[in-house]
Amino acid sequence: MQTREGISSIEHHELRGIARTVAEIEWLLLVLTLLYQVLEEGSDFTRSAVGMALFVYAAFLLGFHYLNFFRREARWKVAIESWVMIVFITWVLWFTGGLQSPLLNLYLLPVITSALALGKLATLLEVGLITACFVLLGGSLVEPVLAVSRATLPIVQLAPMLLVAYLTTMFSADIRYGLNKAKALSESDELTELYNVRGFSFVMDRAFAQAVRYSRPLSVLMIDSDNLKVVNDKYGHEAGNDLLRQLAASIKAHLRTTDVPARYGGDEFVVLLPDTDADAARDVAERIRESIVRRPLELRDDSVLITVSIGLACYPADGRSAEILMERADQAMYRAKEQGRNRVVRFSVPETKL
Repeated sequence: MQTREGISSIEHHELRGIARTVAEIEWLLLVLTLLYQVLEEGSDFTRSAVGMALFVYAAFLLGFHYLNFFRREARWKVAIESWVMIVFITWVLWFTGGLQSPLLNLYLLPVITSALALGKLATLLEVGLITACFVLLGGSLVEPVLAVSRATLPIVQLAPMLLVAYLTTMFSADIRYGLNKAKALSESDELTELYNVRGFSFVMDRAFAQAVRYSRPLSVLMIDSDNLKVVNDKYGHEAGNDLLRQLAASIKAHLRTTDVPARYGGDEFVVLLPDTDADAARDVAERIRESIVRRPLELRDDSVLITVSIGLACYPADGRSAEILMERADQAMYRAKEQGRNRVVRFSVPETKL
């Protein structure tokens, strides 16, 4: 289970890693072209044209990365960089032998960049642009297919790039899927498919920071089962697991897409309610409590009444840090237990006895 904030954060960290990789590819392209300029003999005109391209491309890299240094990474930035790479490579090839240039395989770099960061469609478009550049550089896509022995046949020269684009895109998709799956498993509870403590803490910190920044209310519900021990002792642990799964389903059924439920441990659940004041949070808690009471747990030939005790705390009235808010929601939940269970209690400061 991933919230929009969680997905956004994952995307942000993924893009930061991609941006670093793209920057290394760009500087590699610059270094390879510079080595050619230093080691290869050529006319003064050719060396001047390549030198000018190196200067302009280096200036673009420095300027583009500097101007965007403090901004969030985005895939459209990677797209711009890869298209500029193609333009730079085409310019260099134009002055170093066209399709006969030893630098022809530099086209693989933007193809790899696009395949890693932009997906199949964008990569296909870039391969199409490179094909057009091949034609511009002197190739002909209508040459006889039987003339495959000719080194200048664009189809033969484009084949490795198509293969690299396809394989890199596949590997990138598989790796991204595997990483996202591993992250989801590390942040979710296998039994209930809700967030676990680790995943919830990450989302809670972000949501609380936004509540503070924009002066918005935020509420936390701590929910504890009143029946798990009895069910485990009488019917076994598998019946207890059924109870926990039923509680998780009942909790989720009464939440918005922006709310975040989690299994906090054992028979305890926690719910984050962004942009929710104490009155609205109490309404949500009461709906959850009532729905659980109305739905007994069916076990063998028995129908077991189940209830929960719910504690409520709200920012900013009940705590001005995420840790304190969680502690006070937990304290309110224990007071609900002490007061007879199957009820919702909001945190309040205990009265001092004189």
